[in-house]
Formats: sequence, C-alpha cells, structure tokens
Amino acid sequence: MKFAICNELFEDWPLERICAFVARTGYEGLELAPFTLASRIDQYPTQAREQLRQTAADYGLEIVGLHWLLARTEGLHLTCPDEHVRANTAAYLEELARACHQLGGHVLVFGSPKQRNLEPGVTRQQGMKWAAEVFRAVMPTLERYNVVLCVEPLAPAETNFLTSCAEAWELVQMVGHPNCKLHLDVKAMSAEREPVPALIRRWARHAGHFHANDANMRGPGFGDVDFVPIFDALLEVGYDGWVSVEVFDFRPDPETIAIKSLEYMRACLRKLGVA
Repeated sequence: MKFAICNELFEDWPLERICAFVARTGYEGLELAPFTLASRIDQYPTQAREQLRQTAADYGLEIVGLHWLLARTEGLHLTCPDEHVRANTAAYLEELARACHQLGGHVLVFGSPKQRNLEPGVTRQQGMKWAAEVFRAVMPTLERYNVVLCVEPLAPAETNFLTSCAEAWELVQMVGHPNCKLHLDVKAMSAEREPVPALIRRWARHAGHFHANDANMRGPGFGDVDFVPIFDALLEVGYDGWVSVEVFDFRPDPETIAIKSLEYMRACLRKLGVA
C-alpha cells in the first residue's frame, strides 16, 4: 500500500515546494488536479509536464495521476444531450490521458459532479448510455498510454448521477474495457447504507484507485471515521494500489493536514501489525 496526497490542498504553493514538502513528510506519490496547472490541460505544455515529472522524481516522488478532471472547465459534460458536447468531452479526456502519461501517472479519477449531473428531462438510462459512449471512445487512447480511468461514485448531496458503488460499477461494466475501473472514496462511501469496510470487501477488487478522507471532508484522523477496519478490509482483499489523501476542508493548514493524516494512517496499519 502506497500513500499519496492531492496537490490542490496546497493551493498557491509552487510545485517544487509541494514536492519537497510531500517527500519530506513521507509520502511516495503526488496526485494532481488539472486546474492547478492550467485553465485547461491542453494549455499546460509538454515541456512543463515533463519538467514536473522530473521535479517529482528528483524528490523521490511519483506522479500518481489526475483527478477533478473537468473542474473549472467550460462546455464539457458527460451526460449532456448535445452530442457535440459529449464528443468534446471525450476529446478532452484523451488529452488528459496524454498529459497523465507525460507526467508519469497512470490514473484518471472521474468525479466532476457538476459535469456529470443529469440535466432536467434526461433519464438515468439515457445518462448511463451517453456516459458509456464517451468513456468507450476514450479507451483506445487510455490503452495506448497505459492509463486507467476510474469512475468515482459520489454522494447524492454532490450529484444526481452515479451515487453508489453499485451504480458506478454498472457503468464500468457497460464500458467493458480493462482500462476502465471503479474508484473508491471514503467520504463518498460514508453516505451509503452499507458500512465502508463492507463496501471495500465487495468492490475493492474492481477498484483502480482509493481516496482517504473523513466523512466531514477533512483528512484521515480528523473526524470520527475509524480507518483501522478500512485498512483491514483493504489488506484482506489484497488492494496494493495507491491510497491518496484528498480533503475538501483545508483547515487548519496544509502542513498539519498532510503530516497528521499520514501519521494517523501509519498508526492504523501498525495496529493491524503492518509496519
């Protein structure tokens, strides 16, 4: 199990400072939100991508991949009735896959609640059909760059589309490609009726990535969620991918969040007999 952290937590920090601090704290990976690099990923040049990859490597870090894929973009939407919008969305996902590869990453996490919401009059069945078509169109590019698209279920408070692990898995099956997998997020799973460890035991074998956070939108150990049974479930099913800290509440400061989250997760593993 490898620990990473998402870069948007550090807000206006220069990328080299983020890499230096994250590595010094003990993380092995850095996960990136594209909007922190440029308004659109195609505005972040190849040379800058390769330089960031090298900077991370110089500090012993791996760029895990990208998340918040469509955040702060305009004219992109997964389930829009307009086929041109969906085609543009597929093309942008292909550019994200290319950027991910050039940065050294292998994972795209598709959350983007606003850009997947079903618009008035669009049925769930239509939304699933259109989303599957968009994702299927991207699969050859993902395969070429050895990048996996992970579909993230989110809580009903955030979106009206794909609000459970079961629904997200249904879409993954419709896409029907090994480069499309499930994504698991503790905050999102906390909104489901089934306990988080039970959901992990049911779905983690289909997951390509994992986000660690608390139901209160803060970091692991900053709320009431007990990560000992969560890590126990991940170990039981043999999950050996990245565990990335993703928070939405940046209090009290990025340093404290990053340090205390990692300390807490390592303490949970020690309780399970894992060094």
